[in-house]
Amino acid sequence: MKRTPPKDTGEDSGGTAPGGIQALDAALSVLRVLRSFDGPAALSDIAREAGMPPSKVHRYLASFIHAGLAVQKERSGRYDLGREAAELGVAAISRNDFVVRASEELEELAEATGQAALLAVWSHSGPTVVRLERGPSLTTTSIGLGSTFPLLDSATGRVFLSYLPRQQLMPRLRTEINRAATSGISWPDLDPDLGSVEALIKKIRRERIAHVDGRYIPGLIAISSAITNWQGEIEVAVTLFGTHRELLEPGSATRTALIDFASRHSIIPPAQLNDAPGNRAR
Repeated sequence: MKRTPPKDTGEDSGGTAPGGIQALDAALSVLRVLRSFDGPAALSDIAREAGMPPSKVHRYLASFIHAGLAVQKERSGRYDLGREAAELGVAAISRNDFVVRASEELEELAEATGQAALLAVWSHSGPTVVRLERGPSLTTTSIGLGSTFPLLDSATGRVFLSYLPRQQLMPRLRTEINRAATSGISWPDLDPDLGSVEALIKKIRRERIAHVDGRYIPGLIAISSAITNWQGEIEVAVTLFGTHRELLEPGSATRTALIDFASRHSIIPPAQLNDAPGNRAR
């Protein structure tokens, strides 16, 4: 449920709130409302949630579009967050201490394993790339900073699925399960139902690694592991990806290097989580 911001006073300029500018505060509340929607939203819906007249919200949105913080879909006329908003979000979350520390050695991991490497964090849009190293062997993909991943189809998403608190991901997980069930989609290691998801989570937590073999991006193989905080919850996913099937071999040096990297940057290494009290046993 969205939280409706305080009703606007109707003043468009000149007034100041304590420690700020009233008109700017109102504009930012519109931006927060736009962020709260799961996708593009109609002007009337944004205005209702913001508690402002549509005409005023339209002026704010026009300014956001000019600044690149919002876009308007040509066919539907609906509004959504723009590229600049996404880049601001990525810049903010990339300053996370876990990300900063892991970033310092990400290039070294890519060079040592011969694979491309990325770091991803959880955002409003799901698992989101905040650091990327192409590695010594060029891997041509559409993955870039700000790219997002699904929970079920990607190694990165599966790691978040396994180590993120359930309440944070359940709406997105149910949507993906329902979409897969409706479309008749399944995977060699997963069926589109919660029971099968639970079994996969236990396997990933036991092995400390998730993998996909070219399902999400054809021909691209990926493995991912969790960098966890003091509560045993994921802060960052570190993922290696390329075209070599060695990534899927349980005892490969690449998989070992990835697990060691994630453990070294975790407050509570994933190896300790399976036996830790309150480890989200389901």
